[in-house]
Amino acid sequence: MRHRTRYTYDDVVTDSYGHAVLLPRDVPGQRVLSAQVDVDPVAVDRSEDIDHFGNRVTYLQVDVPHTRLTVEADLDVEVEPASIDPEALGAPWEAARPRALDGVPAWEVVELALESPSIGHGGAVLDYARPSFPPGRALGEAARDLMHRVHDDFAYEPGTTSVTSTIDDVLAARAGVCQDFAQLMIACLRSQGLAARYVSGYLATDPPPGRERVVGADATHAWVAVWTPAGEWLALDPTNDQPVGERYVTIAWGREYADVSPLKGVIVSEASSSELEVQVDVLPA
Repeated sequence: MRHRTRYTYDDVVTDSYGHAVLLPRDVPGQRVLSAQVDVDPVAVDRSEDIDHFGNRVTYLQVDVPHTRLTVEADLDVEVEPASIDPEALGAPWEAARPRALDGVPAWEVVELALESPSIGHGGAVLDYARPSFPPGRALGEAARDLMHRVHDDFAYEPGTTSVTSTIDDVLAARAGVCQDFAQLMIACLRSQGLAARYVSGYLATDPPPGRERVVGADATHAWVAVWTPAGEWLALDPTNDQPVGERYVTIAWGREYADVSPLKGVIVSEASSSELEVQVDVLPA
């Protein structure tokens, strides 16, 4: 698996400081065999750390004057379907509201039931979510119903929204991309008092029938995980209207996109414009 990000600037950059979330996590159902991040020009300083959510973060500084910067992650990950306790999925959804339960204290997940900077959950969000959550409905059934509705009610239209779009923008446009659908579904879950996290990673795609697979045609992806009364996480993909399975690779999770954006940073330059090119290739074994 390879993720290449390339920035091209119209003037020389003398210093570049980057924050990369590109290394995958070891989680139930996923084992990291190898992972590395390379930078061109070579970083004069780099370090790795674990953030508040347990994600692997790489910090980079490039002080060689350049007009092009390439950051590439090469990953080898083994994935198998994760199992979820069926009794927890069959429990009333109200039972999944964060609280001490079977040794899983609420403090571990309670912040994921609260509003975050880009994900509010009042007003129109509450109204949209309500039909999926009648009293006593099974958690798994309610969450999947919400996933189906987001998929059916919103069109996948790149360019309709941006990374600064709000939940209200998405509701008004009735369109967006995977990031928007994930954040909308999270807002709906949180509006019911449930803990939900934004998950960033990759989805291995299939070429159209009769066509060869194109290298670099895959993309970063986003989906949702909702906390269950058994202390597990049910992962659902509203963009594709399906549960998350063995074709998904988890990189990181947080409250929202801003917590796990693959690459961000600052540059020292008089450049007035830049171009961004991203290529992702996920090759199943």
